Amino acid sequence: MNKKVILSCALTGAGDTTAKSPHVPVTPKEIADSAIKAAKAGATVAHIHVRDPKTGKLSHDVKLFEEVVERIRESETDVIINLTSGGGGDWVPNEQDPTKGGEGTDIQTPEERHEPIGKLLPEMCTLDCGSVNFGNMLYLSPTDWLRKQAKLIQESGVKPELECFDTGHVRFANQLIEEGLIDGDPIFQFCLGIPWGADADAETISYMKSRVPENATWAAFGIGRMQMQMGMESLLQGGNIRVGLEDNLYLKKGQLATNEQLVDKAVSMVHSLGSDIMTPAEARKHLGLRNPYGKEG
Repeated sequence: MNKKVILSCALTGAGDTTAKSPHVPVTPKEIADSAIKAAKAGATVAHIHVRDPKTGKLSHDVKLFEEVVERIRESETDVIINLTSGGGGDWVPNEQDPTKGGEGTDIQTPEERHEPIGKLLPEMCTLDCGSVNFGNMLYLSPTDWLRKQAKLIQESGVKPELECFDTGHVRFANQLIEEGLIDGDPIFQFCLGIPWGADADAETISYMKSRVPENATWAAFGIGRMQMQMGMESLLQGGNIRVGLEDNLYLKKGQLATNEQLVDKAVSMVHSLGSDIMTPAEARKHLGLRNPYGKEG
């Protein structure tokens, strides 16, 4: 395993989790405060979605992203900001008219998905590298849309994290690299255990990591009870780690977690394996990030 690893904390996500735990941050202040607490607990990267402060549901409002980012930056907390660019990709079948999306469908164009990235210029953003069955919903990311989105990210100077929910997504991410749409050493994230994407197990991690370029940085995470297990497996196989309430609500069975508690648990796990966590400054240098804070990487 690596001597030093990158620890990402996915703070809130887009799922219907706010009614299941009071610790899931909803307002921009709550999300920013959670990022700051996670960073102080040892997180290298804060991965950020935003929610409608009134309903707790997923939001694409650039002003909400802006408030979160400004609050983190003004706190002078040194953490790498990684904004989602997944945006609206939810397509729900319409039983009456299968040519149209049903209730809950939420589709954005590549330009709309990129808007928070282009305006706020975080150090990193995610790029979901394909469509996937997500329960009975389809998460929709056609290849030409992704090419367009990758080009917009490239032109902005932000570093994309290539999110792979299935093995074919790794294949397409490599195609983006081959086409010159990803600059520098690529960053992969294997998103495991989501119905019905790639399985959350050691064999899947081994296969997916075998398909990334030699100069790539990678991590793997599992959802729910598999979060820490897949985090451990990722570390053992030479990858990095991601935890957070986007993927899992519990510290242990029956005990709801906060983001900083999940980070603290991951830090302890990393230390137990004889490794350590990269600081944001170390990770900026390792990943080749440009830095909006004006500090040396």
